Amino acid sequence: MKIETKLAMAAILAAAATTSAFAQAPGADTYKAKCQSCHGAQGIPNPGIAKAMGVKPANDPSVTSISETQMIADTTNGKGKMPAFKGKLTDAQIKDSVDYFRSLGK
Repeated sequence: MKIETKLAMAAILAAAATTSAFAQAPGADTYKAKCQSCHGAQGIPNPGIAKAMGVKPANDPSVTSISETQMIADTTNGKGKMPAFKGKLTDAQIKDSVDYFRSLGK
């Protein structure tokens, strides 16, 4: 095998490894687009939003005690000042964004 071929193969493998290392969790893009403005990039809302909207951090015990099923229902149908995302997001997008949010609380 020629040295050029070996170098090309090594470059392709390195690029593939780098790409997979930076792959985002499912739901991250949806969370960033639809949820982050209120819930915060890391699951911690800014103090103004927290106070005005009653949003709690993802790691708050009152949030971590909510089941995944209930969070999906709350996201789908809306709760309090949070709008419903039914018809705006697919069921899979809602589940993935809820899973992503829950991972921020761990």
